[in-house]
Amino acid sequence: MLIVNARLRGKNGVFSLRLHGERIAAIDAQGALLPAEPGQLNAEGNLVIAPFIEPHIHLDATLTAGEPGWNMSGTLFEGIELWGKRKATVTHEDTKRRARTTIDMLVAHGIQHVRSHVDVTDPSLLALKALLEVRDETRHLVDLQIVAFPQEGIESFENGRSLMEQAVELGVDVIGGIPHFENTREQGVSSIHFLMDLAERSGCLVDVHCDETDDPHSRFLEVLAEQARQRGMGARVTASHTTAMGSYDNAYCSKLFRLLKQSAINFVSCPTESIHLQGRFDTYPKRRGLTRVAELDRAGLNVCFAQDSIVDPWYPLGNGNILRILEAGLHICHMLGYEDLQRGLDLITDNSARTLNLGDGYGLEVGRPANLLILSAPNDYEMLRTQGHALVSIRHGKVLMERTPARVEVFG
Repeated sequence: MLIVNARLRGKNGVFSLRLHGERIAAIDAQGALLPAEPGQLNAEGNLVIAPFIEPHIHLDATLTAGEPGWNMSGTLFEGIELWGKRKATVTHEDTKRRARTTIDMLVAHGIQHVRSHVDVTDPSLLALKALLEVRDETRHLVDLQIVAFPQEGIESFENGRSLMEQAVELGVDVIGGIPHFENTREQGVSSIHFLMDLAERSGCLVDVHCDETDDPHSRFLEVLAEQARQRGMGARVTASHTTAMGSYDNAYCSKLFRLLKQSAINFVSCPTESIHLQGRFDTYPKRRGLTRVAELDRAGLNVCFAQDSIVDPWYPLGNGNILRILEAGLHICHMLGYEDLQRGLDLITDNSARTLNLGDGYGLEVGRPANLLILSAPNDYEMLRTQGHALVSIRHGKVLMERTPARVEVFG
């Protein structure tokens, strides 16, 4: 396969990309736009990039909003309560069907790498077993990482530790946690030590739901970061949400950021979900309830955006389009400055790849997997300004998805 008239991020001019089998065989400068020959894919001067990434979603819970009821308060905790009721009715096939439907939605928007948290506070581990099957059955569509996520706690849930260990034996890729939801601070700290020990023993990555609250006294991020620093695991550790950071004062954050830099951990922000769930106990002024995305980025820390939920007890909307999250996140996080707009796609591509530890398995380089997208605009700014789309998704050297943009004629 030959792709012609492609623009590449960070490079001037136009290029052609030759794919051989499942690998990128060559990337050559063209000098100018050329007519495409039969059999060639014509990027028409638009960006060709590595695939979009969804670094934080809950495939076991998608498409369950309203079952058994709607989250009327809009709070995280009512969402957890509703999910506890819905979880009691899930079946193996129900979980697989909803996950597969959601993966198809993600693929339709150019996503080829996904990290899904799966609730393991269920003695049967039904959802986990279903999602492990989905991971194998959808390898032609996405690379799926599964997180053992203790939705109702590790220390405060009966046999929580044992269930996490069973999840590792079944083959999860990532160890999760939720320290702020444990019954006491002591349990929260203990849960972090446990999950980090488990990750070290098993060789799994780490991704913790950390301080997903407006409470400025919720400070488990410092515990996770220090554990990552001491163990030298920072590149393999992710702190998701960390929304309490939006309520920390600057004096504390100045100390915290020193530790975060030393730890070199990754961050995932879910901007549309967080601005929906957080600030619910405020009157006015009302907090945005997000982590300090811009400040993390300016400090040289790795941060990316994610969807988190699609039509579930925590978030009633969503359609798989990560570009929608990017646009909203840049607005919400006050990141519409010139430089931010020139590299906005980092937040759903390269930064996410670092979070998922994809290494040489990701990126437009000769010899790497022939997984890539043709976009509808020539640069990051125009993708954002025009609310662009992924027009073609290529995986393992073959076309996986094609989109035909709507045709509009204005008569006047």
